[in-house]
Amino acid sequence: MKTDELITLLATAEGPVDRHALGRRLVLALLGGMLAALLLIVTLYGVRSDLAEVARMPLFWAKVALPGSLALLGLWLTQRLARPGVNGGVVWGLLGLPLALVWLGAALVLFGAPVEARAELIFGRTWRTCAMNIALLSVPVLIAVFWALRGLAPTRLRQAGAAGGLLAGSSATLAYCLHCPEMEVPFWGTWYLLGMSLPTVLGGVLGPRLLRW
Repeated sequence: MKTDELITLLATAEGPVDRHALGRRLVLALLGGMLAALLLIVTLYGVRSDLAEVARMPLFWAKVALPGSLALLGLWLTQRLARPGVNGGVVWGLLGLPLALVWLGAALVLFGAPVEARAELIFGRTWRTCAMNIALLSVPVLIAVFWALRGLAPTRLRQAGAAGGLLAGSSATLAYCLHCPEMEVPFWGTWYLLGMSLPTVLGGVLGPRLLRW
């Protein structure tokens, strides 16, 4: 059989690819992973009792905005890198914007605080557990996102894995905000980012092994 005949045979009865299939698969995986993370919050950690009160504070929404913006960028990156031959491009650079803003805010808070109070602003009450809690919550999201990527066609596997890990970590941090009592910018700029970096690094390590096709 000639090559042209083989191509024709393979293409017989094949219709156009649904242009929204990639987005639907990732959104489905993200919703499933987030639901699992929220269940873990409720069953293992609990929702903070004063959530309704703190939700009226702009500072709470500033806290949510950090993982929220990184989750949107992570989803954009993951969608791009799920396609063959596409790289993250300028989106990787855009990650520096929310990081720069939170670090600027943290620096201003620390600069305006007494020297003896600065350590408490950074470490808070939960620094020993915060990053690991976020990493734990990210596990179901990471599994779901990798499931979605396995059914797509990434070719830059390390980048795709890292983007999926970032998406998982930032989404898990959004869920963790329902529990976390910390309200200081230097704390988020240290421990939230550390918690999100753990699944990002893990995704980058696992990408070449688990996303190969």
